[in-house]
Amino acid sequence: MSLITLLSGNSSENLFLPAHGRGKGLPEKLRNLLKLKPGIWDLPELFEIGGPLIDEGAIAESQKCSAYKVGVDRCWYGVNGATGLLQSSLLALARPGQAVLMPRNIHKSCIQACLFGGLTPILFDVPFLSDRGHASVFDRTWLQTVFCKAKELEEDIAAVVLVNPTYQGYSADIESLIKEIHSHSLPVLVDEAHGAYLISELRPDLPKSALSFGADLVVHSLHKSAPGLVQSAVLWSQGGKVDPFRIERSIELLQTSSPSSLLLASCESAIKELIESQGQKKLISLIEEAESFSDFLINHEVPLLDNSDPLRIILHSSKFGLSGIEVDKQFIKKRIIGELAEPGTLTFCLGFSSHKGLEKKFVRIWNEILKSSFSQQKFYLFTRPPFEIVATPSRPCSFSWGSNFEKVNLKDSIGRISVEMVCPYPPGIPLLIPGEILDKARVDWLIEQRGFWPEQIPDFVRVVS
Repeated sequence: MSLITLLSGNSSENLFLPAHGRGKGLPEKLRNLLKLKPGIWDLPELFEIGGPLIDEGAIAESQKCSAYKVGVDRCWYGVNGATGLLQSSLLALARPGQAVLMPRNIHKSCIQACLFGGLTPILFDVPFLSDRGHASVFDRTWLQTVFCKAKELEEDIAAVVLVNPTYQGYSADIESLIKEIHSHSLPVLVDEAHGAYLISELRPDLPKSALSFGADLVVHSLHKSAPGLVQSAVLWSQGGKVDPFRIERSIELLQTSSPSSLLLASCESAIKELIESQGQKKLISLIEEAESFSDFLINHEVPLLDNSDPLRIILHSSKFGLSGIEVDKQFIKKRIIGELAEPGTLTFCLGFSSHKGLEKKFVRIWNEILKSSFSQQKFYLFTRPPFEIVATPSRPCSFSWGSNFEKVNLKDSIGRISVEMVCPYPPGIPLLIPGEILDKARVDWLIEQRGFWPEQIPDFVRVVS
């Protein structure tokens, strides 16, 4: 089957990203644009249009307007997803040879930025939820312990990266974490890819964006948590800790010199949907619908886990001894496609389109899965990763990645140095990065993880020759 044929199909219930739900939730003006003569919107950086790094033109004016309405100093639209803007941010924050403090549940794009930017990632462990196998959020006391341990490494720390909310929608007390980082006179970059709509500040019971609490740089994916097209993203900057010139120089290094006008228009329209009254009213309605959806499932004994994002529901499959990866396959057969299948859970993204009437079908499918399952085991637990509270690679990421390598079986890799990332995707959180030593505890844990992710984690690893 050709790609065009696949893209033309739309018979499934879409509970996956992008959040616009196969176009149903796209902003009205963008939908109208796409109805025009095909390709009419495919334009270069004409004088009137400009680009994200050009001082004049419609895009420059749009970025200024978005920054003003959100209440920050600057913003840049991106056409290489949150990945490109996270990487640009890291290169702007730190020079080659410096270190960046970041949590273990960091996205792989940040490790890649360390690799080609000559930066040292100082990775710190985070709390672990053994009943579901998820990294959890942490508090200021945890972060203070991390700083104490990081000082012992005697690295030149240039910045700190936080991830909030997580892929599954867990959100920390981000205000206290930012205050702690600023007390060390360090800038903070927040990967808020899964929390763009938090800038709307719709209700006091929902989390707020890190922008509200003075984060220096924040990156939003506009297709993951706003009604933008895939690859659309935005980088927000405020305060005086990061030089905008360094940011723009880094963006120029990593972004295409021919950005898509359609994607840039999508950035503008998605942000407007979050900050203007008409879009906010629609979003409030969708959140209320999503909460009703979740309540219905819970009242019908579907095991859902609590999180901070009403637009995401987490099915707790391991409560019944079931793999989320296998449960996902059963839902797909019934034409309901989720977003993130993991060994213990299956996360569905309700996004910016309506799903009225789906809840009864969802309950029916889940009950069918339970009846057809041979497993009666409940609450199996996942082993906590054997990570130190703070650690750096034994060799620089870039050196290890570029080294001559050989491929060895995981069980034979003890004592060797990895040249690659081991990283199930999604969620894209590395279990092993270039330069790390494979000690026995890590090897045993990776072998165990392979049993949960057989299609994602190979039984071999590439190591320095």
